Amino acid sequence: MKKNFILAIDLGGTNLKIALFNLQFRLKARKVFSTQCFAKKAILIQAILDSVENILKENALDLNAVLGLGLGLPGPIDIRRGIVHFFPNIPGWKRVGLKKILERRIGLPVFIDNDANLMCLAEHKLGSARGFMNAVCLTLGTGVGGGIIIEGRLYRGVDNAAGEIGHMPINEHGSNCNCGGIACLETYIGNKRILSYAKRIFKRKISLEELSLLAKMGNKGAKDIWSEVASRLGIALCGVVNLLNPDVIVLGGGIANAGRVLFQGVRQTISSRAMSIQAKHVKILKARLGNDAGLIGAAIMVKEGVRL
Repeated sequence: MKKNFILAIDLGGTNLKIALFNLQFRLKARKVFSTQCFAKKAILIQAILDSVENILKENALDLNAVLGLGLGLPGPIDIRRGIVHFFPNIPGWKRVGLKKILERRIGLPVFIDNDANLMCLAEHKLGSARGFMNAVCLTLGTGVGGGIIIEGRLYRGVDNAAGEIGHMPINEHGSNCNCGGIACLETYIGNKRILSYAKRIFKRKISLEELSLLAKMGNKGAKDIWSEVASRLGIALCGVVNLLNPDVIVLGGGIANAGRVLFQGVRQTISSRAMSIQAKHVKILKARLGNDAGLIGAAIMVKEGVRL
Protein backbone atom coordinates (compact mmCIF):
# COMPACT_ATOMS: atom_id res chain seq x y z
CA MET A 1 0.00 0.00 0.00
CA LYS A 2 1.23 3.48 -0.89
CA LYS A 3 2.05 5.67 2.10
CA ASN A 4 0.01 8.80 1.41
CA PHE A 5 -0.41 10.21 4.92
CA ILE A 6 1.59 11.67 7.80
CA LEU A 7 0.61 11.79 11.45
CA ALA A 8 1.60 14.86 13.45
CA ILE A 9 1.27 15.69 17.15
CA ASP A 10 1.80 19.04 18.84
CA LEU A 11 2.08 18.64 22.61
CA GLY A 12 1.79 21.85 24.59
CA GLY A 13 1.45 22.78 28.23
CA THR A 14 -2.32 23.13 27.68
CA ASN A 15 -3.35 20.91 24.74
CA LEU A 16 -2.39 17.80 22.83
CA LYS A 17 -3.24 18.25 19.15
CA ILE A 18 -3.08 15.43 16.63
CA ALA A 19 -3.55 15.77 12.87
CA LEU A 20 -3.51 13.73 9.71
CA PHE A 21 -1.88 15.31 6.64
CA ASN A 22 -1.36 14.21 3.08
CA LEU A 23 2.11 14.41 1.55
CA GLN A 24 1.42 17.97 0.33
CA PHE A 25 0.81 19.02 3.99
CA ARG A 26 -2.91 19.51 3.48
CA LEU A 27 -4.86 18.86 6.67
CA LYS A 28 -7.20 15.88 6.47
CA ALA A 29 -8.26 15.49 10.11
CA ARG A 30 -7.51 17.11 13.46
CA LYS A 31 -8.38 16.56 17.13
CA VAL A 32 -7.52 18.42 20.35
CA PHE A 33 -7.28 17.09 23.90
CA SER A 34 -6.52 18.87 27.18
CA THR A 35 -2.99 18.08 28.40
CA GLN A 36 -4.14 18.74 31.96
CA CYS A 37 -6.00 15.42 31.88
CA PHE A 38 -2.68 13.56 31.57
CA ALA A 39 -0.82 14.47 34.74
CA LYS A 40 1.47 11.40 34.78
CA LYS A 41 4.05 10.48 32.16
CA ALA A 42 2.68 6.98 31.52
CA ILE A 43 -0.86 8.35 31.10
CA LEU A 44 0.33 10.99 28.63
CA ILE A 45 2.25 8.41 26.58
CA GLN A 46 -0.84 6.23 26.51
CA ALA A 47 -2.90 9.24 25.41
CA ILE A 48 -0.51 9.75 22.49
CA LEU A 49 -0.93 6.10 21.49
CA ASP A 50 -4.72 6.25 21.87
CA SER A 51 -4.94 9.47 19.83
CA VAL A 52 -3.01 7.83 16.97
CA GLU A 53 -5.28 4.78 17.04
CA ASN A 54 -8.44 6.88 17.17
CA ILE A 55 -7.61 9.26 14.32
CA LEU A 56 -6.64 6.35 12.05
CA LYS A 57 -9.82 4.47 12.93
CA GLU A 58 -12.03 7.51 12.35
CA ASN A 59 -10.48 7.98 8.90
CA ALA A 60 -10.59 4.28 7.97
CA LEU A 61 -6.81 4.03 7.63
CA ASP A 62 -4.24 1.53 8.86
CA LEU A 63 -0.55 1.99 9.60
CA ASN A 64 0.46 0.84 6.11
CA ALA A 65 -0.91 4.10 4.69
CA VAL A 66 1.18 6.26 7.04
CA LEU A 67 4.71 7.48 6.31
CA GLY A 68 5.53 8.24 9.94
CA LEU A 69 4.68 10.15 13.11
CA GLY A 70 6.17 13.55 13.98
CA LEU A 71 5.93 15.09 17.44
CA GLY A 72 6.53 18.66 18.53
CA LEU A 73 7.30 18.76 22.25
CA PRO A 74 7.48 21.67 24.75
CA GLY A 75 11.07 21.42 25.95
CA PRO A 76 14.66 20.62 24.97
CA ILE A 77 14.99 17.47 22.87
CA ASP A 78 17.99 15.33 21.84
CA ILE A 79 16.83 14.66 18.29
CA ARG A 80 19.74 12.34 17.48
CA ARG A 81 18.85 9.89 20.23
CA GLY A 82 15.15 10.72 20.46
CA ILE A 83 15.31 11.72 24.12
CA VAL A 84 13.20 14.29 25.96
CA HIS A 85 15.53 16.14 28.37
CA PHE A 86 12.62 17.66 30.33
CA PHE A 87 9.46 19.74 29.94
CA PRO A 88 9.50 23.05 31.86
CA ASN A 89 5.69 23.14 32.19
CA ILE A 90 4.79 19.43 32.38
CA PRO A 91 6.15 17.61 35.44
CA GLY A 92 7.54 14.09 35.54
CA TRP A 93 9.59 14.09 32.32
CA LYS A 94 13.37 13.77 32.58
CA ARG A 95 15.60 12.00 30.04
CA VAL A 96 12.76 9.96 28.53
CA GLY A 97 13.58 7.92 25.40
CA LEU A 98 10.24 8.79 23.81
CA LYS A 99 11.19 7.98 20.21
CA LYS A 100 12.06 4.33 21.03
CA ILE A 101 9.02 3.91 23.28
CA LEU A 102 6.63 5.08 20.57
CA GLU A 103 8.31 3.28 17.68
CA ARG A 104 8.18 0.02 19.62
CA ARG A 105 4.52 0.41 20.54
CA ILE A 106 3.16 1.98 17.33
CA GLY A 107 5.31 0.36 14.66
CA LEU A 108 5.94 3.56 12.69
CA PRO A 109 9.04 5.72 12.19
CA VAL A 110 8.87 8.45 14.83
CA PHE A 111 10.58 11.84 14.74
CA ILE A 112 10.61 14.23 17.71
CA ASP A 113 11.76 17.82 18.10
CA ASN A 114 11.08 20.94 20.12
CA ASP A 115 7.68 22.42 19.20
CA ALA A 116 9.05 25.91 18.57
CA ASN A 117 11.67 24.50 16.19
CA LEU A 118 8.88 22.86 14.22
CA MET A 119 6.79 26.04 14.19
CA CYS A 120 9.90 27.80 12.86
CA LEU A 121 10.46 25.10 10.23
CA ALA A 122 6.85 25.41 9.04
CA GLU A 123 6.88 29.21 8.92
CA HIS A 124 10.18 29.16 7.01
CA LYS A 125 8.98 26.59 4.49
CA LEU A 126 5.38 27.74 4.02
CA GLY A 127 4.62 30.81 6.14
CA SER A 128 5.74 34.31 7.06
CA ALA A 129 9.48 33.53 7.11
CA ARG A 130 9.44 31.98 3.64
CA GLY A 131 12.09 33.50 1.38
CA PHE A 132 14.23 34.84 4.25
CA MET A 133 17.64 33.31 4.93
CA ASN A 134 17.86 34.39 8.58
CA ALA A 135 14.79 34.24 10.79
CA VAL A 136 13.73 33.90 14.41
CA CYS A 137 10.30 32.47 15.22
CA LEU A 138 8.58 32.58 18.60
CA THR A 139 5.61 30.68 19.98
CA LEU A 140 3.86 32.72 22.65
CA GLY A 141 1.52 30.68 24.83
CA THR A 142 1.68 28.75 28.10
CA GLY A 143 5.41 28.77 27.49
CA VAL A 144 7.56 30.95 25.27
CA GLY A 145 9.56 28.97 22.74
CA GLY A 146 11.82 29.95 19.89
CA GLY A 147 13.43 28.61 16.74
CA ILE A 148 16.31 30.06 14.74
CA ILE A 149 17.02 29.86 11.01
CA ILE A 150 20.60 30.76 10.04
CA GLU A 151 21.56 30.87 6.37
CA GLY A 152 18.44 28.93 5.45
CA ARG A 153 18.79 26.09 7.96
CA LEU A 154 17.40 25.43 11.41
CA TYR A 155 20.09 26.11 14.00
CA ARG A 156 20.06 23.58 16.85
CA GLY A 157 23.24 24.17 18.86
CA VAL A 158 25.72 21.64 20.20
CA ASP A 159 23.13 19.90 22.41
CA ASN A 160 20.18 20.38 20.02
CA ALA A 161 18.80 22.84 22.59
CA ALA A 162 19.22 26.22 20.87
CA GLY A 163 16.40 28.72 20.53
CA GLU A 164 15.11 28.81 24.12
CA ILE A 165 14.28 32.50 23.94
CA GLY A 166 11.61 32.14 26.62
CA HIS A 167 14.33 31.21 29.09
CA MET A 168 16.55 34.20 28.49
CA PRO A 169 16.79 36.14 31.78
CA ILE A 170 15.63 39.72 31.28
CA ASN A 171 16.25 40.95 34.80
CA GLU A 172 18.87 40.49 37.50
CA HIS A 173 16.22 39.45 40.05
CA GLY A 174 12.74 38.06 39.58
CA SER A 175 10.45 35.06 39.84
CA ASN A 176 11.76 31.52 39.69
CA CYS A 177 11.04 29.84 36.35
CA ASN A 178 9.95 26.23 35.82
CA CYS A 179 13.16 25.67 33.85
CA GLY A 180 15.24 26.34 36.97
CA GLY A 181 16.22 29.86 35.95
CA ILE A 182 15.36 33.23 37.47
CA ALA A 183 13.54 36.14 35.79
CA CYS A 184 13.17 34.33 32.45
CA LEU A 185 11.13 36.07 29.75
CA GLU A 186 8.48 33.35 30.09
CA THR A 187 7.82 34.30 33.73
CA TYR A 188 6.80 37.78 32.54
CA ILE A 189 4.81 37.04 29.38
CA GLY A 190 3.61 33.42 29.56
CA ASN A 191 -0.16 33.35 29.30
CA LYS A 192 -0.63 32.21 32.92
CA ARG A 193 1.25 35.29 34.12
CA ILE A 194 -0.75 37.58 31.81
CA LEU A 195 -4.10 36.13 32.92
CA SER A 196 -3.14 36.29 36.59
CA TYR A 197 -2.28 39.96 36.17
CA ALA A 198 -5.47 40.60 34.20
CA LYS A 199 -7.55 38.97 36.95
CA ARG A 200 -6.13 41.44 39.47
CA ILE A 201 -6.88 44.37 37.17
CA PHE A 202 -10.41 43.35 36.18
CA LYS A 203 -11.33 41.64 39.49
CA ARG A 204 -12.52 38.53 37.65
CA LYS A 205 -11.27 35.71 35.44
CA ILE A 206 -10.66 36.76 31.87
CA SER A 207 -9.51 34.86 28.77
CA LEU A 208 -6.74 35.91 26.40
CA GLU A 209 -9.33 36.27 23.65
CA GLU A 210 -11.42 38.67 25.73
CA LEU A 211 -8.34 40.60 26.83
CA SER A 212 -7.33 41.02 23.19
CA LEU A 213 -10.86 42.08 22.19
CA LEU A 214 -11.04 44.64 25.01
CA ALA A 215 -7.72 46.13 23.91
CA LYS A 216 -8.95 46.40 20.31
CA MET A 217 -12.07 48.18 21.64
CA GLY A 218 -9.89 50.70 23.45
CA ASN A 219 -10.16 49.47 27.03
CA LYS A 220 -7.34 51.17 28.94
CA GLY A 221 -6.68 48.33 31.39
CA ALA A 222 -6.38 45.77 28.59
CA LYS A 223 -4.22 48.07 26.47
CA ASP A 224 -1.91 48.70 29.42
CA ILE A 225 -1.47 44.96 30.01
CA TRP A 226 -0.61 44.29 26.37
CA SER A 227 1.70 47.31 26.24
CA GLU A 228 3.67 45.90 29.18
CA VAL A 229 3.84 42.47 27.50
CA ALA A 230 5.05 44.14 24.31
CA SER A 231 7.71 46.07 26.19
CA ARG A 232 9.05 42.97 27.98
CA LEU A 233 9.06 40.96 24.77
CA GLY A 234 10.62 43.82 22.81
CA ILE A 235 13.45 44.19 25.32
CA ALA A 236 14.30 40.48 25.02
CA LEU A 237 14.12 40.70 21.24
CA CYS A 238 16.51 43.65 21.22
CA GLY A 239 19.17 41.24 22.44
CA VAL A 240 18.19 38.73 19.76
CA VAL A 241 18.29 41.40 17.05
CA ASN A 242 21.67 42.73 18.16
CA LEU A 243 23.16 39.24 18.43
CA LEU A 244 21.78 37.54 15.31
CA ASN A 245 20.89 40.41 12.94
CA PRO A 246 17.95 38.44 11.44
CA ASP A 247 15.89 39.40 8.40
CA VAL A 248 12.64 38.69 10.20
CA ILE A 249 11.14 37.81 13.57
CA VAL A 250 7.86 35.86 13.37
CA LEU A 251 5.49 35.84 16.35
CA GLY A 252 2.91 33.07 16.74
CA GLY A 253 0.79 31.42 19.43
CA GLY A 254 -2.27 32.67 21.29
CA ILE A 255 -0.58 35.77 22.68
CA ALA A 256 0.27 36.97 19.17
CA ASN A 257 -3.48 37.27 18.55
CA ALA A 258 -3.46 40.43 20.68
CA GLY A 259 -2.79 42.14 17.37
CA ARG A 260 -1.75 45.73 16.75
CA VAL A 261 -1.17 46.77 20.37
CA LEU A 262 1.37 43.95 20.80
CA PHE A 263 3.13 44.24 17.45
CA GLN A 264 3.29 48.03 17.51
CA GLY A 265 4.76 47.94 21.02
CA VAL A 266 7.38 45.33 20.08
CA ARG A 267 8.40 47.30 16.98
CA GLN A 268 8.68 50.55 18.95
CA THR A 269 10.81 48.94 21.64
CA ILE A 270 13.18 47.39 19.11
CA SER A 271 13.37 50.62 17.15
CA SER A 272 14.28 52.63 20.25
CA ARG A 273 16.52 50.17 22.08
CA ALA A 274 18.23 47.83 19.61
CA MET A 275 21.32 48.90 17.67
CA SER A 276 20.28 51.11 14.78
CA ILE A 277 21.57 49.04 11.83
CA GLN A 278 20.00 45.78 13.01
CA ALA A 279 16.79 47.46 14.18
CA LYS A 280 16.26 49.18 10.84
CA HIS A 281 16.66 45.95 8.91
CA VAL A 282 14.52 43.47 10.88
CA LYS A 283 10.84 42.87 10.09
CA ILE A 284 8.37 41.84 12.83
CA LEU A 285 5.61 39.69 11.35
CA LYS A 286 2.74 37.59 12.61
CA ALA A 287 2.92 33.86 11.97
CA ARG A 288 0.87 32.93 8.92
CA LEU A 289 0.07 29.30 9.72
CA GLY A 290 -1.81 29.95 12.95
CA ASN A 291 -2.31 27.32 15.63
CA ASP A 292 -1.45 24.50 13.22
CA ALA A 293 2.13 25.66 12.55
CA GLY A 294 3.62 23.12 14.97
CA LEU A 295 1.60 20.31 13.42
CA ILE A 296 2.63 21.32 9.91
CA GLY A 297 6.27 21.48 11.02
CA ALA A 298 6.02 18.00 12.50
CA ALA A 299 4.65 16.71 9.19
CA ILE A 300 7.47 18.42 7.27
CA MET A 301 9.98 16.80 9.64
CA VAL A 302 8.59 13.35 8.88
CA LYS A 303 8.58 13.83 5.10
CA GLU A 304 12.05 15.29 4.89
CA GLY A 305 13.62 13.37 7.77
CA VAL A 306 15.68 15.14 10.42
CA ARG A 307 18.67 16.76 8.71
CA LEU A 308 21.71 16.77 10.97
